[in-house]
Amino acid sequence: MKRLVITLLAGSLLAGCAVGPNYERPETPQAAAGAFVDPGITKVSPGEVEGEWWHLFKDPVLDRLVVEALTHNTDIRQASANLKRARAILSEARGQRLPTTDVNASYTRQRIGAAGQPGVQLPPGVDGFEFDSFQVGFDASYEVDLFGRVSRSIEAARGDTEAAQAALDGARVAIAAETARTYASACGFAAQAEVARETVRLQTRTLELTQRLVEAGRGTARDIDQARVLTENARAQVPAFEAERRAALYALATLTGKPPAELDTQASQCVTPPGVSALIPVGDGQALLARRPDVREAERRLAADTARVGVATASLYPSIRLLGSVSLGAQSLDDLGKGSSFNFSLGPLLSWSFPNVTAARSQIRQAEAGAEGSLAAFDGAVLTALREVEQALARYSGEIVRNVALRRADTAATNAARIAILRFDAGRDSLLQRIDAERERAAARASLAQSNAALAEAQVALFKALGGGWEDAPAPVRREAAAAVTTP
Repeated sequence: MKRLVITLLAGSLLAGCAVGPNYERPETPQAAAGAFVDPGITKVSPGEVEGEWWHLFKDPVLDRLVVEALTHNTDIRQASANLKRARAILSEARGQRLPTTDVNASYTRQRIGAAGQPGVQLPPGVDGFEFDSFQVGFDASYEVDLFGRVSRSIEAARGDTEAAQAALDGARVAIAAETARTYASACGFAAQAEVARETVRLQTRTLELTQRLVEAGRGTARDIDQARVLTENARAQVPAFEAERRAALYALATLTGKPPAELDTQASQCVTPPGVSALIPVGDGQALLARRPDVREAERRLAADTARVGVATASLYPSIRLLGSVSLGAQSLDDLGKGSSFNFSLGPLLSWSFPNVTAARSQIRQAEAGAEGSLAAFDGAVLTALREVEQALARYSGEIVRNVALRRADTAATNAARIAILRFDAGRDSLLQRIDAERERAAARASLAQSNAALAEAQVALFKALGGGWEDAPAPVRREAAAAVTTP
């Protein structure tokens, strides 16, 4: 017994010596950690990225929709379930540090007959006998983690759990951004439909005026046809914009965890795309890589796969388990607690797949290949994060310049149309000149409405690329994330 205790203590001391590579986080290139390079950086702020960035739009309807999506969206619920499963696997891995125990109890009634029992001598006239058997036992086994198989398994499970947490954060980023984008899209199509309807009203009046002038001998049939073309073209755009608006509202309902038929009343009344008037804070590359959930997920996957190399390497070495068993056995319950009913066994069990270690070395190569792939995935996630931000900055800054130019064009076209109407009424311009001016005004207003919607979507795309939005979850989501970190 004393020697066994010494062996157990020595094994516990050696358990800290785990085979396989020790994980070190890959270093980020200095150029990637600096400021962003796109010229559009002049149109944003270098300040710290906002957590609940959707509040910058100052739209209460959008705020409510995002909170509903973060609470009820099915993709987020699925990612949350994956996190729970990873936590359960981590708990199972940690349980390997404890002894495996088994309690058993049995009762049997047994009869032994003289016939067919060689060597059994029974008294004359007795053809057999019956007896009871009571058995109570306790078995235990403990793996001495000499080469760190258990430690590396826990390390891998912990990495998977943290990766699942990052995946949940990533789902929140994607759903918040998609909700804001879809809402902005619905508002944008509503605005474009309203512009098209107003254009129809203006062109209808122009068509009626043209018909009266032709009847009065001041025009030709060509003038009527030209006015009708403008009217019908504008009228044809209305159903297309309305259809896209309804499609966006259906998508918005499912994003918030509702059937498509349950359209949001307030969202369906929006006719102006939301927008951020202040400079958007974007931070720098170092803060981006620390914040982006997909980068954190890839880094944690790499850590887990590196630990699995150690798990596979441990199979090259012997495995030692300490086995123990204590039992009480007797033919009556009264004798079950007596010293004569006591039995025990205690001792180590060594197992080693040697000398044939072909399978073990193959598993090591598989684990190493998995770690190499995870490293490539991490490098790709870093490059993707940087690329998406630079692209979002370029598109956002370009849309800002375009929107400003279209606003000037809309103002100029409106003034030109007003002057053309006055000059036509005064007899100084022809009907064709008035129609051209109104056509240019309609085109300018339609382009501006489309640009307003595109600008809102560009802002949402920039927020999504920056990876914020998971830090300030609703209370149920915050509790779930906290449990993922603290639950053993």
